[in-house]
Amino acid sequence: MAITLESLGIDRLTAAERLSLVEQIWHSLEPGASASDTNAVRLTIEQANELDRRVADDDAHPDAVVPWTELRQQLQTRYR
Repeated sequence: MAITLESLGIDRLTAAERLSLVEQIWHSLEPGASASDTNAVRLTIEQANELDRRVADDDAHPDAVVPWTELRQQLQTRYR
């Protein structure tokens, strides 16, 4: 049997509950969680450097953001 949102009951969770679950799953994949599992999520040097660059850019320009609701509306308008 395939694992699906429905078979696990995740489709019945609220958005906040699903987000909390995603965070819990993500943190379970962090280095140190399990030596056998973390190899699947190791970053390359290039990926780590890119993430560092993005964090530095965000720190340097904290107001240069677009709220998700605005971005979603723009995308829906563009691709309808």
